[in-house]
Amino acid sequence: MEFSIRKLSLLFLFHHFAIVNSIGVNYGVWGDNLPPPEQVAQFIRTRTTIDRVKIYDTDPNIIRAFAYTGILLTVTIPNNDIPYLADIQAARWWVRTHILPFYPDTKIRFICVGNEILRWGDENMIANLLPTMQSIHAALVLEYLAEIKVTTPHSLNILASSSPPSAATFQPQWEQSIIAPMLHFHQQTRSPFMVNPYPYFSWSPNTTRFTLFLSNPGSFDPLTGKMYYNIYDTLLDAVYSAMKRLGYGGVAIAVGEVGWPSYGGPALWQCSPENARWHNMNVMKGKVIGVGTPLMPGRRFETYLFALFNENKKPGDEDERNFGLFRPDFSSVYDIGIMRGFEKESSEIL
Repeated sequence: MEFSIRKLSLLFLFHHFAIVNSIGVNYGVWGDNLPPPEQVAQFIRTRTTIDRVKIYDTDPNIIRAFAYTGILLTVTIPNNDIPYLADIQAARWWVRTHILPFYPDTKIRFICVGNEILRWGDENMIANLLPTMQSIHAALVLEYLAEIKVTTPHSLNILASSSPPSAATFQPQWEQSIIAPMLHFHQQTRSPFMVNPYPYFSWSPNTTRFTLFLSNPGSFDPLTGKMYYNIYDTLLDAVYSAMKRLGYGGVAIAVGEVGWPSYGGPALWQCSPENARWHNMNVMKGKVIGVGTPLMPGRRFETYLFALFNENKKPGDEDERNFGLFRPDFSSVYDIGIMRGFEKESSEIL
């Protein structure tokens, strides 16, 4: 019975993917068998409905490959460069070197200042995170590129708590000194607060149904009377509640990374193509048809799935190398309905 319900739900989700084509993906390059950037850009443009891509550096070969494709590209300043770029002159040099030669041929949407700095960065990086965001924004304005927005992706270790979601707060050591002024920056520049909410890292055998969007009794938030039926909505509403508590509930939230591995070795049975597909379909449902969350009904979140390819040289355990939607030969690891012409084939696949 559950299989039939899941199959019908997938058909419903696939239908909406055919109607609204606005999907982001992270393009990592930890592999020795990955295709060249030109082929990747043309594959995304001609064979998929992906319309925005996020990369983890400013590789000029990748940026150049997306020229004239119409695909929105997000680039990233390496963590180690953050302290240096807090200086406006250095920031302006950086923009002139890494952005101006490629824009607007390549449609650069966001510049991410580092990645998960509050989790992985040292004290110098953390202290200079917001100043660098401010200097890069100022440099963009000086170069008449204010339409490119500046943000930084956060791990959810920025939260002190997430349950119940309406009572969530940011970590006290960062709340007033870093996050509140950063949210003010986002409000002033109309840029999104970017987070990486991974249901996968919340998984345990006892929470499988809640983590994987399967039918379950739900979790009740006594402060709002809202019911939650998956951890993803819980995490997003926790971020929203913490932001709202500081007076910045109106700042947009973007999802910089979210995904589920399709393989993790014999011990990690939760890592399967079916679970990865079901997880990503449900994550994207909220974006594509605007379901939103209990505290943010109808809101859409600019979302970047992790990741484009399985990356055979990525450090860590086996699951870390198997988050990809595609193999290096462009074959699908599983299908979430993003291949062009998919609407004709969905009945055959299911």
